[in-house]
Amino acid sequence: MGLTRKGQATRERIVSAASRLMLEQGVARTTIEDIQNAAQVSPSQLYHYFPGKHALVLAVIDHQTGQVMDVQHQGLDQLDSFPALKSWRDLMVGILTKVQCAGGCPLGLLASDLAEADPVARVQLANAFAMWEGLLREGLEQMQERGELSKTADAEELALAMLAAVQGGLLLSQVRRDPKPLVTAVDTMIAHLRTLAA
Repeated sequence: MGLTRKGQATRERIVSAASRLMLEQGVARTTIEDIQNAAQVSPSQLYHYFPGKHALVLAVIDHQTGQVMDVQHQGLDQLDSFPALKSWRDLMVGILTKVQCAGGCPLGLLASDLAEADPVARVQLANAFAMWEGLLREGLEQMQERGELSKTADAEELALAMLAAVQGGLLLSQVRRDPKPLVTAVDTMIAHLRTLAA
């Protein structure tokens, strides 16, 4: 049975509050009480939607996956050329610069918190990264179809390398409070792709 509009709004408020707190202070340090207070719900309301903290953690991963993928779709749905690849890079750098390089990648933060401690969350995060990698791979395959990238290039391996470059670049940019690591990592991958141009 689906939730009422009011019920859906309450559930979203809980997940949004939990997401913010877990990214700011870590999953382990975020208590159910913290989330109740931030979402302004009673214990019974929270437990009506989530039987425990673990269910809430998985909902947070879903929420953050949606947020990240919405941004990635903006840049990668049109990926079929080197100019489109640069536009995607500029989109990410623009967002990073706007937040002054604070926060890093939400999926990366959750992965560093949960990958070793929670096997279910690790699989859910792996699936999220696979979706992102899939968008990159599809874009590179479009470039191959248009003749921008050699047919012999391995789009799957290149997509994985690009995603790894993005994640490493975001982490170093967060630590340094400087977008240069992300810019350098992605530009280096784009330069490599140009050597594979058809």
